[in-house]
Formats: sequence, C-alpha cells, structure tokens
Amino acid sequence: MNESLREIPVADLMSWDAAIELEFLAKEIAEHDLAYHQNDAPTIDDATYDVLRQRNNEIESRFPLLVRPDSPSKKVGAPVSVRFSKITHAKPMLSLRNGFSEEDITEFLTRVRRFLSLDDSEAVDIIGEPKIDGLSISLRYEKGRLVHAATRGDGRFGEDVTANIQTLKDIPPEIIGDVPAVLEVRGEVYMGKAHFDVLNGRQEANDERVFANPRNAAAGSLRQKDPSITASRPLGMFAYSWGEVSTPVAVTHSGYLDQLVAWGFSVNPLTESLSDISSIMSFYNSLNERRAGLDYDIDGIVYKVDRIDWQERLGQVSRAPRWAIAHKFPAEKVQTLLKEIRIQVGRTGSLTPVAELEPVTVGGVVVSRATLHNEDEIIRKDVRVGDTVIVQRAGDVIPQVVSAVMEKRPDQSVKFDFPVSCPECGSYAIREEGEVARRCTGGLICPAQAVERLKHFVSRNAFDIEGLGGRSIEDFWNDGLIKTPVDIFRLIGNRKALEGREGWGAKSIDNLFSVLDEKLNITLDRFIYALGIRQVGQATARLMAKQFGTLDHWRNTMLAACDVESEAYQDLVNIDGIGPSAAKDLIEFVAEPHNIQVLDEFSEILNVEDYVEPDQSSSPVAGKTVVFTGTLETVGRNEAKARAETLGAKVAGSVSKKTDYVIAGPGAGSKVKKAADLGVAILTEQEWLNLIEP
Repeated sequence: MNESLREIPVADLMSWDAAIELEFLAKEIAEHDLAYHQNDAPTIDDATYDVLRQRNNEIESRFPLLVRPDSPSKKVGAPVSVRFSKITHAKPMLSLRNGFSEEDITEFLTRVRRFLSLDDSEAVDIIGEPKIDGLSISLRYEKGRLVHAATRGDGRFGEDVTANIQTLKDIPPEIIGDVPAVLEVRGEVYMGKAHFDVLNGRQEANDERVFANPRNAAAGSLRQKDPSITASRPLGMFAYSWGEVSTPVAVTHSGYLDQLVAWGFSVNPLTESLSDISSIMSFYNSLNERRAGLDYDIDGIVYKVDRIDWQERLGQVSRAPRWAIAHKFPAEKVQTLLKEIRIQVGRTGSLTPVAELEPVTVGGVVVSRATLHNEDEIIRKDVRVGDTVIVQRAGDVIPQVVSAVMEKRPDQSVKFDFPVSCPECGSYAIREEGEVARRCTGGLICPAQAVERLKHFVSRNAFDIEGLGGRSIEDFWNDGLIKTPVDIFRLIGNRKALEGREGWGAKSIDNLFSVLDEKLNITLDRFIYALGIRQVGQATARLMAKQFGTLDHWRNTMLAACDVESEAYQDLVNIDGIGPSAAKDLIEFVAEPHNIQVLDEFSEILNVEDYVEPDQSSSPVAGKTVVFTGTLETVGRNEAKARAETLGAKVAGSVSKKTDYVIAGPGAGSKVKKAADLGVAILTEQEWLNLIEP
C-alpha cells in the first residue's frame, strides 16, 4: 500500500498522485481478489475491501483519462484456478455497485428514473434480497437436467465444480415441468453458522485447517478436488438470478423467484417487495438489527428493479448492471478494554498514540492494537486507559478506536496527558503551527527514527529488499550491525556476522546476499523515495526524478536551493506539486552533514540509474514546460495536466523564463501578464488542444 497517498482525500489528489494511486489500487485489489475468490483466504475484511474499491472508483470518476487497462472497475472476481477446468459463462457473471448510505440509494433510484425517463407518478417496484456472504455459482440446465456448474471466476470464465455441486441437497438434479430448453440459475452457496462451528471443531480436533469464517468454509468446501469432502460438509444455496435463458420465465424478478421455488430451489425467505426509499430504509434497518441472529452471514441488501423489461433497457455499465445495487451494512463494531496507550515514534519523528487492547475479533480478524491517530483525536474522543472502547476496521488496515463507552468508565479514570518529550530518546517533542502531529526533535540521535527509516529504506516501494523484515532490522540495529542504510549493503559477504543468528541459516544468508547484490542498481525515483525525506512520497520522488534526470543534478540543485534567494530554489518550488513546505523538508535533509555523508557513501557502491523519459518522439510537447491557468472549459485542470504529462511535458505551477507554454482559460490573471513580459508563448485551450491533437 502507498500509505502517504492513501491518506490524501480524492478531492486533493494531483493528477500524478492519482495515476500512481490507481496503479497501487489495481495491484492491491487484484491481490485481494485472488486471495478471496481463488484461495478462499481473504487478507482483509469486506468493509476495508469496499473502501479500496470505492476510492478507485472516485479517482477514476475525477480523472477519466487515467483509467488503467487493468482497472478493478473492468474486472469481476479473479482468474480461474489451475486446479479446475474452465467453463465459459454464456452470459458474464457481473458484480454490483455498492451503496453505503441512504443518499447512495436515493441516487440509484434517481438514476433509474432518469435513464428510463419516468415521471414521479410512475412507481418503480424494487426487490430487496439479503446479500449472502458466500460463493457465487451458476447452474446450467438443458432440457431440465443439470449439465454443469461453475463458480464466478473472473466473470467470464468460471471453475467447473459440477461433481461437487451435485452433493448439495438444495440443488435439484432435474427440473420437472414447463422449463426452458436452456436455463442458467444463479445463486450463492453458503454454510450456516452452526454448521461452521461444528466443522471448525472437527478440523481443530483432527489438527487440520481451521476456517476464518463461514464464507471461507463454504468456498473451501465447494472447491475440493474430492467431491466426497464436499458431500461431508453441510452447504446450502439461495438462488437469486439467471444467466442464459432460451425463453422468458417471468415478466418480473419477483415472478422469477416464485418460479424457482416451484421448481424446487431455495430462495431467501427474507426477500421483500419495496416501493420507495422509505420502505427500503425500513427494510435495511430492520435486517441490519436482525442479521446477528441469522444462521448465515449477510453483509448487506441487494436492491433490484422488479420489471425485467426495465432491467433489459437499463442494461449494464462496465462490470455492473444499472438496475441493481448492493446496500452494504456498516463495518462491524465491537467493544473491548483499552489497557494502555503507547506512543509510537515514526521515521519522521511523529508521535502516534496506539491503543493496546484486550484482544477481540473484529470482522474475522483478532485485534489487539488500534490507532488513536493523534493528540487532538484523543482529546476529542476523551479516550482513557481503563475505558471500554468501540473498535472498528472500516477503511483502515490498522483498526481504529471509534469512541469510549462512557457508562462503563471506571470512577478513578484520568485524562491522558500527551507527552512533550520523545519516549525513545527523551528529546523535546514539538508541535508546529498548523500541524496535527507532535514530532521528536532528536533526529538522528533518536533510535526509533533511525530504525523506522531503515525499515522504510528496505520496504517494498523503496529498495524492496526481500528477506530483511522489520524484526531483523531491529535486531541488527540493537546489535550494532547496521546504523545507516549504507551498512545494509556492507552485510554482503559478511557471513560471520549473520551465522548463528536465529532464523538465519545458510540458505537465508545466501538469499539476502543475492538480493542485496541485485539492488546495487536502482532507479533514481526509488532511490530518492528510499531516503525517507519527510513529505517526499513516491509521487514526489518520481516528479523530481523526471525534473532533474540524474542523481548529481538532483543533489546539486537541492544544495543550491538552501539559498532561498537562488534560482535553484525558485526552480524547486516552481515544480507543480512541490511547494515551499516540501522544499523546506528537502533543504533540511541536505543541510544535515550526516545525510550528505550517506549520499557520498552510496555514490561509491550504488548505480543510481538516470531517469529515462518514455519515447515521446512523436509528441510536439515532449520536454516542454507548461503552465495551466484560468478555467478550462473542455476538460478539468487536473485532467489536462495528466494528459500533458503523458505526452512528455513538464507541468509547472508558476511562470518563469524556463516556461515554454502558458495555457490560459477564462479568468486567467497575473500568470498571463508575467508570461507576456517574459515572452512566453500563450495559448488558448483550443490552441493547446490543436497542438497536442493535430
């Protein structure tokens, strides 16, 4: 995860940030899809996954030109496992858009009416179905007989689980009556909570894999190579939709469900017909209150337009139908005891309060620590040691404390006093004006900052030194093996220093040396990011690599920029996305003699590769510096910047003698005047478009 970008609201993202964030989201969501759909072992809860999907969609909506070919919005599920043969779905198994609030559902109903051009007097009947947390399945019947069954897979291709599905009692092997020649019945395979507890007890007694939740148990049971294992596990299925059908079954969705029951399928008995937002929200709130008492897991409600002819008119967009939406339940919240508030010191010296909790299960994960964010949050929530607190995991990989349960507060509780000195080195911790974080002033003498910077240096998005995790970094630091990032590479060949250490056998040592040798070559942007400079995330590091090209040029410019009156300083702050605040942190980094020493030592052992521009030989603006000002009428400002960058241009925030073009829309002011004074070419938006798209 790109943590620095993930914290930025979508509305505040710059175009280059958005492009990088979309890249990370595509990879991260794909990994979670694989874990969930193919391996039946999700690594995050549904609420956290939904937040990732929602963020991806919001960024794509704001920056439509940045939508990637591998975007999660274009995919459903995950590729088929090689353990099963592949079945092509006659009609793709789509996913659903998610709604999280009454406003989202109201907007869905409004979109339906607008698309169908309905006036307010015409009713739109909605079917509300509990959203079962299980494994999606498609059953194909030909002339009334079940011929094959397939999982969702990636939406286009599913896994052939025909032999396994035939062991489920809820699925008729043959349908009697007036049945279409081809009928695909779709539904959700699930395991009841009571059966889940029995299965896990049996698994544990036999020293076999214990499942994290009923959904995993259902998926793992159905996707067995041996059908007898599936048969030994009590699975059920609720039918709710259709795929390919040779002749129509009903004119409404509710009529189709009634027909399924007549044919012997199980349909969720809590399904209801709804007429407006009032009845929808009443059903939602009622089911949310009742869900804990159900014998199967549900994570929301699916609303569908009842009339099938309207469904067909509405069609689909990307991976989801326009006629349906999933209204997700809020993230699970639980109560537990806050035993201690500990202060954690980050690599930039920020002091972060962390709640040590009585372990509790939240969303299928055992939680013993949760973030309290910062000093202000503790004051606002008035959270104290000894409190019973409410914890949730929605939207955060690290769980968060929502609030204290005041009626359970001990009589002798006292407010938490945030420290004004660093708990690691004792240095004074200050809070600068306008910042929420209090920071240790100890710098390099603070062991916590040093260790966290080393962890950052070897992290995935920096040098990506596999096999050298956080625990090893701490151990090596405490034992004096490494003190600076350069020391990590000095481990190469120093076998004696590692031999005999716990977890470091001959193979582990050889693997580490091999990785370190490989990492002696690194791109400029990854190197700058790895240095751990405050406010320099991946986007900024890539921006500077593109701007300066070589390590020597970057370093010399940073040193020259220490003089805020210099041209180098003006060039630095003129880069769109690097303002005075980030420039201050860059200057402070190079002003520290120890950091210059580290750069000198690295120059002797590393090959930091020069930034290589993509081939933009056909672009008329490759290498040009452009400034956008005023209101653009054809596209948004951020979208225009992103487009310019893809064509090889450098986007600046202000006009200088190095600017090649100023693109001015209505309302442009001082930048146009300065461009005219400097003789810089000034283009209208249309002239710019004519230039880049002749």
